[in-house]
Amino acid sequence: MAAVGDTKPGTELLDTGSVHHLMGYLVAMAAVQTRRAFQETLGTPYDLRTVEFTLLMLLLGNGSASPKQLARTLDMPAPNVTVLVDKLAARGLVERRRSSTDGRALQVLLTPAGQALARRAHATSQTSEEQLLQRLTTGERAMLRELLVKLAGSA
Repeated sequence: MAAVGDTKPGTELLDTGSVHHLMGYLVAMAAVQTRRAFQETLGTPYDLRTVEFTLLMLLLGNGSASPKQLARTLDMPAPNVTVLVDKLAARGLVERRRSSTDGRALQVLLTPAGQALARRAHATSQTSEEQLLQRLTTGERAMLRELLVKLAGSA
C-alpha cells in the first residue's frame, strides 16, 4: 500500500518556476480555470459555447446589433458571425430583422426564448464568476478587471 502523498513516477506536478514569470503562461492557466468554470456552469447546462454566450449577452445589453457590429465587437470575420447567428437562429434564440431606419440593413435581436435564456445564463454567470473569484478581494477584482481590459486593448 502506498503512503499518503506518494504518486506514481511521472505523474507528479512539475516545478513551474521556469515559466511562472511569463504573463502568457499565467493568463493561459487562469483561462483554463475560467473555461472549466464556464463549461460546468453555462456551457453544458445551457448548451452554449463561450462566443454564443457572449453574443447573447451583447444583444441582451444592447437590444439589437448589426452583423457588422457583432463581427467588430467579437473580433470575428463576418462569415463566422453569419454562421454563429444562423446556429442561434436555428435554436430559436435570435432573429434577423430589417432595420427600421435602413431597409437594406439587418439587425440581430433576441427572440423571447433567447431573452429568457440570456437572462438565466447571465444570472448563472454572475454566481459562477463569484465562485471563480472568491479568493480575490473586491479591490483585487477591480484591479484584475482593469488590467485585463487594458491588456485586451479595450480601454
